[in-house]
Amino acid sequence: MGAVWTEETLNSNAGPLRVRVYRGDSGAKAPPLVLHLHSGAFLEGSAKCGHLVSTLLADAGAVVVSPDYCDAAKEPFPAALKFTYEMLGCLCKDRGALASKKSALYVAGEEAGGNLAAGLALKARDVAFGSLQGQILLSPMLDPSVATGSFRKMQGGATDCKWLDGWKHYLGFGACHPYAAPGLSMRLGGVAPALVVTAEDDPMRDESLNYARRLREAGVMVQEHVLAGKTGWPIAYCECPSVRPPWGETICDYFKAFFQETGALPQ
Repeated sequence: MGAVWTEETLNSNAGPLRVRVYRGDSGAKAPPLVLHLHSGAFLEGSAKCGHLVSTLLADAGAVVVSPDYCDAAKEPFPAALKFTYEMLGCLCKDRGALASKKSALYVAGEEAGGNLAAGLALKARDVAFGSLQGQILLSPMLDPSVATGSFRKMQGGATDCKWLDGWKHYLGFGACHPYAAPGLSMRLGGVAPALVVTAEDDPMRDESLNYARRLREAGVMVQEHVLAGKTGWPIAYCECPSVRPPWGETICDYFKAFFQETGALPQ
């Protein structure tokens, strides 16, 4: 039996919040507890859009909480970051009910959700949050210039770009803030260990690998992977296919290995 999800309510300072909670059948007494943030270029998407990645995280042994977050066209930075930080606090407070009081806490996200996860890891370090065991970033949006070699190659000269549009809406007046654009942060030391995954055909490949390199140079433990061949990332993991894609088991194994190396699951 694979992972299953239920809709549950978390109590926050802003009132009750409906979220998806995914649980697998790993049998761990204290499974890792993951706040997972979906993709959508800051302008679209939902917890439903993040179903595939949430399921892979749960199949790797985690309990996964996946919320919807605000549309940057209506609420630019820092609205989504504030909301997701509030969610992180809810998970920390309610970890015993969601998983176990001894469960390690993680943030994870793909594309725009990867940006938020990286921003949360920076903020958690700065405010001495103290409970973040790791960050899981899949083709994260980190560089608002959208001018890397991988981006130019995959765009092929197209003038319309949903990621550029998303950045313009999300940044608002926060263009220079490291929480908004983690790839531009000058201070990366002391953040939680990172798993960074991208693909050969991923527009965010170069910024993902550059961020992994800079984290490593800052003394952060990093696991880094590049999927070979044609994956269709980052769009492919938002399509909710009825059949798990060829790279699904590989990603699940990456998640499991990261949970093990960071001490959340036994080796």
